Formats: sequence, structure tokens, C-alpha cells
Amino acid sequence: MNHLIIFAHPNSQKSFGRAIVDRVVKASQQLGVETHLRDLYTMEFNPIISFEELQSANKGIIPAEIQQEHDFIRQADLITMVYPLWWMGFPAILKGYLDRVLSHGFAYKTENGESKGLIQGKVMQQFITIGSSVAQYQEYGVDKSLNHCLINGLFNYCGIENVDYTLFGDIHIIDDAARQAMLDEAAEKTAAKLTALLAQS
Repeated sequence: MNHLIIFAHPNSQKSFGRAIVDRVVKASQQLGVETHLRDLYTMEFNPIISFEELQSANKGIIPAEIQQEHDFIRQADLITMVYPLWWMGFPAILKGYLDRVLSHGFAYKTENGESKGLIQGKVMQQFITIGSSVAQYQEYGVDKSLNHCLINGLFNYCGIENVDYTLFGDIHIIDDAARQAMLDEAAEKTAAKLTALLAQS
């Protein structure tokens, strides 16, 4: 059993996102699951895809550092993403990671004019921190828009059929008890998914 965690926050050691990551890692390790953390800022991952790389990917020529990320994804049974929502999107480093890693021939292929997702047999969860109220996002339908575009919309296209996501809101104004409840929720959801996967293996 293999768990891949992809984390994007510039305050990679002391942010609330890091606290989520630490609880997710602990929950995973307590179940004896092999756990890999890709902390994109600490890695200083280069998010810029060049035209040459884009063209080469279409020919199956992939840089070594991207092949390594492909291997992490191939091996993963559960993929967890932890990131803040900025301007209704991923942090730039995570967007660039996905631009480079979800390459043609790895994440999808085209047959008879139609695209087919290639990353199959995976479970994914996302923990997304926002400065606003979750209830407000739900009232205006923002949560559904995010799901259609960034979450299930994106990863369903790549073959991951069901992506669970949790919005943690008002993170700058909540008290420690509320933060702890969020951390507990992240740990519990992780443990539940991994337990279900272990039962199937």
C-alpha cells in the first residue's frame, strides 16, 4: 500500500497546510502504509513548462525529474493534495507541477479524436484551505464550480474517477479548537480511505 502526498504552500514548515500534512502523514504511517511527501516549495520544483518540453512529451520524451513524479503517481494507491486556494485556483507552483506531470502519454492519450484518462485505479482526496467562509462559497455555488473545474473535472479527465475534497474555511480567524477539529477530520478521512484500500488488497 502506497500513499502519495503532494503539498504546496510557501510557508512549508509552519503553515496550517503543513499541520494538515503532518496529521495526514501520521495517520498513514500509523497504518503501516508506505508514505511519500512531495513538498513542492521545499523541493524548489520548477513549475515552468517550456515549449520544447511540451513538444517532447508528445513524442514520449520526458525529463528525468518528471519521470520520477510519474513513478510516485504510478505507485500510489491514495493520492492526497494539500494546498491553499488562491484566486480560485491552485498556487502557481502546483499548477505548474500539474502542467508538467500530467503529460500526454502518461495522464491521458488521444484515440480516434477522443481523449482517454490513463491514471486509473487510484483514490484521491484534497484538503483545500481558504480564507473565506465555506458556507459563503456554498451559497454562491463556488464549491461546485471548483469541483467541476479543478477537482473532479480535472482528475476525472485523467482517469481518477472519484476525488473527495474538503474545504477548510476562515483559517485566519478560527480558534485553536476549530483548527484542531479540522486536523482531526483530515486524519480521520485519511485513515478511513486507507483502511478501505487495505481491506481490498
